Amino acid sequence: MTPPPPILRARGVLLDLDGTVYQADGLIPGARDAVARIRAADLPLRFATNTTRIPRDGLVERLRGFGVAVEPDDIVTAPRVAAAWLAAHDVRCLALHVTEATAAEFTGFALDDEAPDAVVVGDLGADWSFERLNRAFRQVAAGARLVAIQKNRYWRTGDGLTLDAGPFVAAIEFASGRSATVAGKPSTPFFRGAAASMGLEAADLLVVGDDVDSDVRGAMAAGARGVLVRTGKFHPADLDAAPAPDAVVDSVADVPRLLGLGG
Repeated sequence: MTPPPPILRARGVLLDLDGTVYQADGLIPGARDAVARIRAADLPLRFATNTTRIPRDGLVERLRGFGVAVEPDDIVTAPRVAAAWLAAHDVRCLALHVTEATAAEFTGFALDDEAPDAVVVGDLGADWSFERLNRAFRQVAAGARLVAIQKNRYWRTGDGLTLDAGPFVAAIEFASGRSATVAGKPSTPFFRGAAASMGLEAADLLVVGDDVDSDVRGAMAAGARGVLVRTGKFHPADLDAAPAPDAVVDSVADVPRLLGLGG
């Protein structure tokens, strides 16, 4: 029999959404109860996502539709972190390669495809084309900063694993010889920002996700505890590389027990 994972102490919890709290067909079994039990223990809780296809209001609506009580400020999104980073670095003019829904997060910036200060890349899915990718490459090659909202390799859709934004960002980096600034997971500023939204340090957090690199090892590099769930994009090979997660559980339903909340 596999021994139960050790109890991990934390002052706040950060849950990945897609593949951890829900999948295409609905909530992960036990997710609603897990969220309720964490909140009942007076532990600050946030939801984290790298998605660039759905705006934060859409994520709130989706969670509420699943019966999970949530407010907009409970969700930390990579597009909002990217917009905050750009503003903090006095970037004013952008070329956006993101969905229309995500573009709404950048309304405070001027848009210019000819001479942008920064090129912002998100997940365009089937809307990527050679012309679009080549245009982004030319903008970066001409001197614009490259900002990746996230750099995930793939995600799980209803019909299987699907390329995410990472491969397209990598193509622009390779062709231009310039590295992207990554705003979302696994960047340390993302996890520090999520912790700060709860009045905590990254070291106070327990971060739970299905992506061993973006969710778990990214969190651990920032000083947080990282927990891998065997749902979503999880693959047994995720356990072969170092560093190992602080814990591996079947699903988010096991997180309250992992926190010593019983059950």
